[in-house]
Amino acid sequence: MSPLPTPSASGSPLQALQSALRPPPPAQAKPRLLVAGATGVLGNEVLRRLVGSGRYAHTEVLATEAMATGLSGVGIALAGVPAPIAQWALRPLPAHTGLVMFEPPRMYYGRERTLWTPAPSELPALAQWLKRCGVQTLVVVVPHATGRLPDALKRGLANLDEQAVSALGFERLLLVRSARKAQDAAGKNVLERVAAWMLSTLRFMIPQTEQPVRPAKLAEFVDAALQVLPPGTHVAAPELLWQANQSGSGSGAGRAGGGMQGVVQAWLAAARNPAQNSAPNAKPD
Repeated sequence: MSPLPTPSASGSPLQALQSALRPPPPAQAKPRLLVAGATGVLGNEVLRRLVGSGRYAHTEVLATEAMATGLSGVGIALAGVPAPIAQWALRPLPAHTGLVMFEPPRMYYGRERTLWTPAPSELPALAQWLKRCGVQTLVVVVPHATGRLPDALKRGLANLDEQAVSALGFERLLLVRSARKAQDAAGKNVLERVAAWMLSTLRFMIPQTEQPVRPAKLAEFVDAALQVLPPGTHVAAPELLWQANQSGSGSGAGRAGGGMQGVVQAWLAAARNPAQNSAPNAKPD
């Protein structure tokens, strides 16, 4: 009779016990989010969606005064106004993702009057400060007048400020070209209201693909893009946002797999294969 095999060291009870007592490997830390311009309907929608996703360890919102927030996991980062942005102190903990929006606050909301909203001309200085705060992924929702953005600028860098931001070396940069709604004529005199009414009739001449999209859909697009955006500089054209506005939520109806994720995936796939866009029947993103 052959002798019984001796248990190897790899299967010894002692090693099994040591493996059971060994602490598990640390989970990958969630990124931190820093938001400038969390005001208006758009700012509220984007902030609510990103915070509710659970993908961020903590979210800070730039404000001019300290205040309590009503959202769990959201804190206040005091903006260094009135000092220039270049002189602002850095955040104690680095932020991985930065979000910049320019929608003005709704003055009948007291808390929104306290939040800090940048002016478009402050974008280069703000982007430099965010880069020094550790931001590697930056999303900028760039508003433009409906129907007034030249075709040549819809998918590229529109001005020197955007070129300066792109040259800062962010790992991922996303510029979202969102058409803004016409300003309310309330509070204007009679002549101004008549002029606004006459100009409002021009909206019927603007292509449907360049009309403003719903803030909830724009927030959903930003959320979906942040999940799969590859390294590099990306520009979301108005036509792409219109497609996003028509898509269903989640995995519902939509293009290339369905829903908002389908729209984003198809856009990124077309960007990786520009030859597809030059096909006779190709639709622009």
